[in-house]
Amino acid sequence: MTATATNPAAHKHTNRLAQQKSPYLLQHAHNPVEWFAWGDEAFEKAKRENKPIFLSIGYSTCHWCHVMERESFENEETAKFLNEHFVSIKVDREERPDVDKIYMTFVQSMTGSGGWPLNVFLTPDRKPFFGGTYWPPEAKYGRPSFLQVLQQVASAWQTKANDILKSAESLSAQLAEITERAPTNRVTLNKATLMNAGLRLKEGYDERNGGWGNAPKFPSPSHPRFLLRYAARFGDDEAKRMVLHTCDKMAAGGIYDQIGGGFSRYSVDAHWLVPHFEKMLYDNAQLVQLYLDAYLISGDARYADVVRDVLRYVVRDMTHPEGGFYSAEDADSEGKEGKFYCWTLAELKQLLTAEELAVATNYFGVTEEGNFVDHSDPKPLPNQNVLSVANPDAAKGKESLLASAKEKLFQTRAKRVRPGLDDKVLASWNGLMLGAVARAGIVLGDQSFIAAAEKNVAFIQSKLWVAAPQRAPGILPGPALGVANSTSSAPAARSRQDAGGTLFHRWRDGQRDNTQLLESYAFLLSGLINLYEATLKSEHLDFAIELTESMVARFYDKEHGGFWQSTGDAKDLILRVKDDYDGAEPSGNSVAAMSLLRLAAITERKDFREAADKTIQLFADRLQQMPQAVPFMLGAFDFAFEEPRRAVVVGDVLNPAGKSLLRAAHSVYQPNRVVLSNAGAVESFAKTLQPKDGQPTAYVCTGTACQAPTHDAEVLRKSLR
Repeated sequence: MTATATNPAAHKHTNRLAQQKSPYLLQHAHNPVEWFAWGDEAFEKAKRENKPIFLSIGYSTCHWCHVMERESFENEETAKFLNEHFVSIKVDREERPDVDKIYMTFVQSMTGSGGWPLNVFLTPDRKPFFGGTYWPPEAKYGRPSFLQVLQQVASAWQTKANDILKSAESLSAQLAEITERAPTNRVTLNKATLMNAGLRLKEGYDERNGGWGNAPKFPSPSHPRFLLRYAARFGDDEAKRMVLHTCDKMAAGGIYDQIGGGFSRYSVDAHWLVPHFEKMLYDNAQLVQLYLDAYLISGDARYADVVRDVLRYVVRDMTHPEGGFYSAEDADSEGKEGKFYCWTLAELKQLLTAEELAVATNYFGVTEEGNFVDHSDPKPLPNQNVLSVANPDAAKGKESLLASAKEKLFQTRAKRVRPGLDDKVLASWNGLMLGAVARAGIVLGDQSFIAAAEKNVAFIQSKLWVAAPQRAPGILPGPALGVANSTSSAPAARSRQDAGGTLFHRWRDGQRDNTQLLESYAFLLSGLINLYEATLKSEHLDFAIELTESMVARFYDKEHGGFWQSTGDAKDLILRVKDDYDGAEPSGNSVAAMSLLRLAAITERKDFREAADKTIQLFADRLQQMPQAVPFMLGAFDFAFEEPRRAVVVGDVLNPAGKSLLRAAHSVYQPNRVVLSNAGAVESFAKTLQPKDGQPTAYVCTGTACQAPTHDAEVLRKSLR
């Protein structure tokens, strides 16, 4: 089941969104609202008829987006008013995060908060003048109804249009100032920056429940991942304990699917019990990385088990037959939030033996009254239980009973109506999961995960990547980043006019879009580097280099540093933004900086290192003053702070001895190291390192100094520690 429109013949209304590929837009294809997709047709109509634009942004698995659609966009009276007085546009924020970023920033700056559905009123030239998030169908608690908001805006447009236009001009100028990032060369980053950031990121820790802050509680994996880096650098055992405690609490909570694996987006409470049940690819990719870190730094196999369970879920339920990873699963099924995941005590009594029931109800905390009520539903299902590990001791000595109970629940649940599947494939989120799957494969020694990663790369190359035309022999690309005399011994980067291959953002149902975004390039690059390090196959490194050259040519600001979120020819945007916030997802700038640093260490490309350093410096004041906003970029600065170690594995990595060495290079928590071979487009010193005695050999090097070569995996591990 996909979260898309059903047969148009079965509906009273069909609007333009029926021609779209986005599952979110297709969910609204049969609203009585005359929706437009984001584009010239809507903009020209607004100008021609002198109507304001009503822009509504959401995503297919957004619970409150479903609620507002049901209450307002399917309402004939509301739709009639919208159609008469506005040009209404629907945007999938996952397909167009660049559009969402602009208008979310506006609403947040105007109201102090944001979220989805995001609803914004624009002038015909797309400048915002008013906005908010969810509006109810009826006025209550001092809040106007959605129809009242529409009536007030329409009346103001008819009577005070000139004032609104002037206000929109002023607000747009302020928005440009808010999003502008000036160079900060006056700020010096040093070791104290990392120390201060770690201390700041420890603040607000929830000693009882793990995580940071109160309800609602998000995993935000970049935050704990940086704290593990900080703990390793400064020997802060308290920071390490905080992260491991958080991992324990999340994995035991209802935010984690105890039956089928995978994490939901966030918990509505402070103790990780009741989630909003949607599962996002980007969350699970980042959490795999966090739990791999936790496993390596602690040696506790429980964290590796979580990784395996998450990836089994992704491969089973979130993967296209040809290898692409789907985007998300909905919170709702059959119109009820959590119905697929929750259980009543009566259901368990029917399914389980008396012995299994006793263990399962105690272990999962199942009660007659339940622990979850969907307060957004006028007729919520009664007695629902979200499963969590309420009493881990209940399974001691009874593991086989718990396992058989879980298997029965899994098989029974598989017969239920599944939540809607958002089956679009995004290059950005696929890059995050690619990196997670590849790293898990080498760390855990599971070749099936490596195979899934390589299949995913083939899918992306086939569906979303258009390679550059081959040059004639002897024709070189343009100078690196506009610098005529690069000192690098490697080939120079492409110029803007010779941007190389093109990576598009979304593929679904046989078609790709025409959107290019920094995060697609940066996230895929990060995943490719992980895959190269896990396999040492030169073709993955070659693709990473080509992708990097294209990313730099299209998005890099060579004058001031940093990367634009969109390309310069994105004419449908009122401004270009350099994203600088590592929230539920890391920013494109943060991932680009880290990836460039890693690739520079592998390839000796000075132009890549220069772009990374200049990007980090651009955000230096943010790193100093608001480190909690940029934890992933802090990780990049931590990597850049000193020469990274290079584990060079040479010889046949396909034979058992070679595999053992390669896995050993990944089996130590050492975030500031790269793994490479002596073949292909690697740095020049690595090319001089050869196998000893005809056997696979590992070298641990810093600069041109290496420790003694070894054939022994345990010696390699000790060297990396």
